[in-house]
Amino acid sequence: MTTAPGRRSSTFTRLLRHGFTDPSAAEQLLDLDALASVRSDPVLLEALGATADPDLALRGLVRIVEAGEEGERQVLLDTLVTAKPLRDRLLGVLGASEALGDHLARHPRDWQALVTYESADLHPGVAEFEQGLADAIDPDSLRVAYRRCLLTLAARDVCGTTGLAQTAAELADLATATLRAALAIARTAAPEDAAQCRLAVVAMGKCGGRELNYISDVDVIFVGEARDGVDETKAMQAATRLAAHMMRICSDTTVEGTIWEVDANLRPEGRNGPLVRTLSSHLAYYQRWAKTWEFQALLKARAVAGDPELGAEYVDAVSPLVWGAADRENFVPDVQKMRRRVVDNIPADRIERELKLGPGGLRDVEFAVQLLQLVHGRSDASLHSGSTLEALRALAEGGYVGRADAAQLDEAYRFLRSMEHRIQLYRLRRTHLVPEDEADLRRLGRSLGMRTDPVAELNKAWKRHASVVRRLHEKIFYRPLLDAVAQLAPGESRLSAKAAAIRLEALGYADPAAALRHLEALSSGVTRKAAIQRTLLPVLLGWFADSADPDAGLLGFRKVSDALGKTPWYLRLLRDEGAAAENLARVLSAGRLAPDLLMRAPEAVAILGDPEGLKPRTREHLEQEVLAAVGRAGDAESAVAVVRGVRRRELFRTTAADLIGSYGTEDSPAEQDHGALVDRVGSAVTDLNAATIAGALRAAVRERWGDTLPTRFAVIGMGRFGGHELSYGSDADVLFVHQPREGVSDEEAGRAANAVVGEMRRLLQLPTADPPLLIDADLRPEGRTGPMVRTLKSYEAYYRRWSLVWESQALLRAEHMAGDAELGRAFAELVDPLRYPMEGLGEDAVREIRRLKARMESERMPRGADPTLHAKLGRGGLSDVEWTVQLIQMRHGWAEPGLRTTRTREALAAACAAGLIPAEEAQTLDEAWVLAARVRNAVMLVRGRPGDTFPSDARELAAVGRYLGYEPGHVGDMLDDYRRITRRARAVVEERFYGAAG
Repeated sequence: MTTAPGRRSSTFTRLLRHGFTDPSAAEQLLDLDALASVRSDPVLLEALGATADPDLALRGLVRIVEAGEEGERQVLLDTLVTAKPLRDRLLGVLGASEALGDHLARHPRDWQALVTYESADLHPGVAEFEQGLADAIDPDSLRVAYRRCLLTLAARDVCGTTGLAQTAAELADLATATLRAALAIARTAAPEDAAQCRLAVVAMGKCGGRELNYISDVDVIFVGEARDGVDETKAMQAATRLAAHMMRICSDTTVEGTIWEVDANLRPEGRNGPLVRTLSSHLAYYQRWAKTWEFQALLKARAVAGDPELGAEYVDAVSPLVWGAADRENFVPDVQKMRRRVVDNIPADRIERELKLGPGGLRDVEFAVQLLQLVHGRSDASLHSGSTLEALRALAEGGYVGRADAAQLDEAYRFLRSMEHRIQLYRLRRTHLVPEDEADLRRLGRSLGMRTDPVAELNKAWKRHASVVRRLHEKIFYRPLLDAVAQLAPGESRLSAKAAAIRLEALGYADPAAALRHLEALSSGVTRKAAIQRTLLPVLLGWFADSADPDAGLLGFRKVSDALGKTPWYLRLLRDEGAAAENLARVLSAGRLAPDLLMRAPEAVAILGDPEGLKPRTREHLEQEVLAAVGRAGDAESAVAVVRGVRRRELFRTTAADLIGSYGTEDSPAEQDHGALVDRVGSAVTDLNAATIAGALRAAVRERWGDTLPTRFAVIGMGRFGGHELSYGSDADVLFVHQPREGVSDEEAGRAANAVVGEMRRLLQLPTADPPLLIDADLRPEGRTGPMVRTLKSYEAYYRRWSLVWESQALLRAEHMAGDAELGRAFAELVDPLRYPMEGLGEDAVREIRRLKARMESERMPRGADPTLHAKLGRGGLSDVEWTVQLIQMRHGWAEPGLRTTRTREALAAACAAGLIPAEEAQTLDEAWVLAARVRNAVMLVRGRPGDTFPSDARELAAVGRYLGYEPGHVGDMLDDYRRITRRARAVVEERFYGAAG
């Protein structure tokens, strides 16, 4: 086949046309003497060009021919060009599987297994595969026989003789025959063990469901019993040796490679449990200790090898437990946890290539089907199938899944499994990753019948099917619930009301009957609104079920929809703005506070659809809006009504951002920096309250004095208000200071200042639909018995003569919040020497602060409260950390400018930076303070009223746990973690506050 230099031969061109990617190498292979008799046969090139990888197929063919004996080579080649069935099967396998090409090169006579098929060979079962493995007497011969059987199976697959479901079933049947052969070899090697025990092998997972992959761990459970007259302990030891030997026969790597891993980790107690148990031991474990996922795994249990009677007894015994799992106490929280796709352990660079575990992957389909089987299979035996596709068909026929959804999932699942099969077949390696290499993708696409542009076609089809699965994974749980309350076309299947209630209950709804009423009210009718609701609700129901209180979420959604249903933008927002619907679902189902705020002005839901909508607004922006509204209002009460409406809207914005940041969404994970979450809430609520007070001050002044009050007036924030650390339920601690204007008497100025204070407090507490803002001035000089407002000179005189150490400590939080800014700065300058005393605190003052703290601990803790769980006054809680930090500020603030801040976390960081507290101790205090602050926020969000302790109600406690990042069923872990973190903080407090350190 020589050609002139620089010119391509006609063979080269034909090879390109037939799909070869390296025509030069292929041309050299065809020039080999071994292929002399067929190199010019056009039939061969056509057949090679029809394979998934013509280059690979040709290389494999050359290796087989060269490995064969002289007389056999020509027989192979003659048969290849004259018998189309062999040509298609052999070259099809060689073009799809490098590993089976390796096998044929080692065992060149095995190609003859592909020559003829009887009709029975087209659909072999366990018996036929057992016959194919009958001559195996050791691990090596078993591997050779297994690969020979796999060769015929793969040939039928790549030629399209069998479909996906049949191929997966045959792979499971071949695995069954292999387990039996391996057990027979183990028994032959240890006849004394075999004589002592009965041993049954029960297949689980894909093998049990007769839907196995080419290369997959074969999951099994072993059941053993003593034979008559044999001690049970000895019998179990013998059974364990047999089982372990059987596993090694399949799993070990020899000169003939390996078959697959036999995995027994689904057994009771997993790897920590005995490999073999008696039937009674299995049942005792399942009845007492098993978790929901274990019953989900048992759904596919099938006796495959060993003692058939014992295996059948096991399957019959566990079946009632499987189909009664939905009645177990922890089923709902287990399901909620299982429903969350676990992708955390998949490396980020692999998640988009994961066929099995990634979003829209095989696991999504399999889990959804299995969960619906568990929920409804207790009352419908037609769902008792281990096969995903058979169960999906039964679910559709029973109305448990919409027919159209089931058809789309069926198609997507078959495609994704076919991809998985072809990927694994190439090298017979266990993998679920879509390759990245262009050549691998090309082979994969061609193996699935894509020839024009295999890589582009493959990626497009894969993404389309994964998108279908991702979209339908949650919807199939909920869409039939709408059918249960809707008018369906004649002949359409639907969930019965009872089945719908069962499903809702299993998914976490405490009042299924009420939930169904809400669904009917929202989705019934033929209006466009009802049609959009029917589209939204399947997804929303899933998000509600992902919370601690799905019923509240659905009820809240109905109320918002009733209030806004006639506005043109509401449903359009939820339908078209991807994040809006999920954000609304999270907000409505996470507790009472956010929904209560939203119900008072449902139009605030628009905030949830704006990408910038959840960001807190600055104090300047808020004050500008508030003061402008006051300027437009006719009187003080209407002005403050508008101001309080702004505050309510902004509180909703803050709570929504907090909840969504804490829960996370499908597109953005939960915020991991909990300190940042707390700081954002504290700053936002502080700025909001400061703007509200500024608005009330302006309204009170305008009502009586016009634009100018006879005295300059400032509001000083104290406590958490001054520290920018307000929680949702905090009062605003303040001091009021005024300074008479020139020409105004002290008496007139004092009357005006007191009148303004009284009017502000009245306006902010008027009974309206908006939450009140309570102003607390009890930290003023002389407390409740002292004047409500003082001049700057009066404060100066009091602090110079009468000030106590606790008042100096309280002034650490003093910061101007509203009114005359210059007067506010003057007040700060006045109190700086008190809160940051030159040369620090004296020992008498330190002892006094410690005495006050100890007294507060003993007297202010509520009766009956658990001091280890009280977020404010308890061990290692907010008070402990704040007093410790404040003592450092008062001792060293005169010398360390960084300590001169009203914010606890800033002061703690500055103390650490200055070397006043070790970094590890500072981190311990900071962690405890942030956690305690989040607990207070969580309690307010969940219960709608402030509290410093964890709720006693189980559902409310679970909601607090979800906000803090704990999965359902882990509130015990939450409380343990809280005690552990605060206990460590208290140890630092004991050393730094009460001890000699610092």
